[in-house]
Amino acid sequence: MSDPITIRQVKAREILDSRGVPTIEVELFGECSRSGPIQAGAMVPSGASTGEFEAIELRDDDPKRYFGKGVLRAVDNVRNKIAPVIVGQSFARQTLLDDLLRDLDGTKNKSNLGANALLAVSLAYSRLAANAEKVPLYRSLSELTGTRGVTLPTPLMNVINGGAHADNSLSVQEFMIVPAGFPNFRDALRAGSEIFHQLKRILKTQSLSTAVGDEGGFAPHFDEVDPHDQALSALVRAIQEAGYHPGKDVFIALDAAASEFVKKESIKGEDCIYDFEGAIRSSEEMIETYQRWVNTYPIVSIEDGLSEHDWSGWKQLTEKLGKQCQLVGDDLFVTNPEFLKKGIDQSIGNSILIKVNQIGTLTETLETMKMAAQAGYTSVVSHRSGETEDTYIADLAVGTDCGMIKTGSLSRTDRIAKYNRLLKIEEELGDKAVFAGKKGIKNLQT
Repeated sequence: MSDPITIRQVKAREILDSRGVPTIEVELFGECSRSGPIQAGAMVPSGASTGEFEAIELRDDDPKRYFGKGVLRAVDNVRNKIAPVIVGQSFARQTLLDDLLRDLDGTKNKSNLGANALLAVSLAYSRLAANAEKVPLYRSLSELTGTRGVTLPTPLMNVINGGAHADNSLSVQEFMIVPAGFPNFRDALRAGSEIFHQLKRILKTQSLSTAVGDEGGFAPHFDEVDPHDQALSALVRAIQEAGYHPGKDVFIALDAAASEFVKKESIKGEDCIYDFEGAIRSSEEMIETYQRWVNTYPIVSIEDGLSEHDWSGWKQLTEKLGKQCQLVGDDLFVTNPEFLKKGIDQSIGNSILIKVNQIGTLTETLETMKMAAQAGYTSVVSHRSGETEDTYIADLAVGTDCGMIKTGSLSRTDRIAKYNRLLKIEEELGDKAVFAGKKGIKNLQT
């Protein structure tokens, strides 16, 4: 057991995320007998495409400041409701602090104090614990979870943006390249970068926009007829022209984010319907589209292929593609053990996206990942569209040995910071480092 850490001071402030929208940062100052005075902080990301059942991100709703997006209420809750309770207290384990934070909030969805307020304190404390032990964060997290903490994750790199992340003809939100067939992370990252720049050249030759979206991927406006096939074909071409082999060393992953294009009036009925490529489609028709894509392109992972409300559709999707492809629940599971258990019990999906701000504390995040692993589901640690320079999720992915990470494209410092952190971790681990590669992806057929 680690030496108890006594919290001496808490600082909280409103900062800006990668979209210029307010978010929260917390710094904790403490001490322990082993290392004396210590300090650490954490910044909380924010999503644009959010699941309906995510924990509540507390905003000010004051139209006079940041169009209502300010987080001074969350900052005030840290300063005046959380700090007075934890300052002077000693905590021997992460769970003790996180349990206290949840009790202070007192709601199921963290709507009282705000998931953003709770999470900032929770993540800052985990860094404080690592500093107390004088070890890197990933090692501290591995000790917390009982994992080896040596696995560099396979990156899912969002190089073409659509949906809520771009103003173009694409309903699917993310088109990702997956450089999995490489011996180490640095070679995979290099391949991703080269393909990204080759893709830019291809788009330019077609007179398509190479401006980037929220997550650093390109946001071209393809023709209205079959825009998704055009995007997928462009990815295959970019992989090939960069000197790699689609379906052998580099693959494709999608985040459909179907909750964004489901017809809202349909979600209260028995069958959800979708507005996709200018046509109204049933769940079955969407599944047929995904089947065709998987059979045509080297697609190994589909995230949120159907709406978070479409559980019957998800059941069919899993039956049709669950043995052939990784099916990731994001809006469906929202990093929540309650929703994940429902999916496991009904054999729906086979993978979960992990976003720490969807649930609000580190302890609950790790509990969800553990539940997934025990059920044979993979976990994909993920960024949000509104990110910061904080590299926490890089350490989280390695520390839990989860095997996959989503942290955007090969541009924008808020994304690159995570990749650079992973390079540093790989260097620190040396011969102990293991690249997840193809083994990290559920049902990857090679």
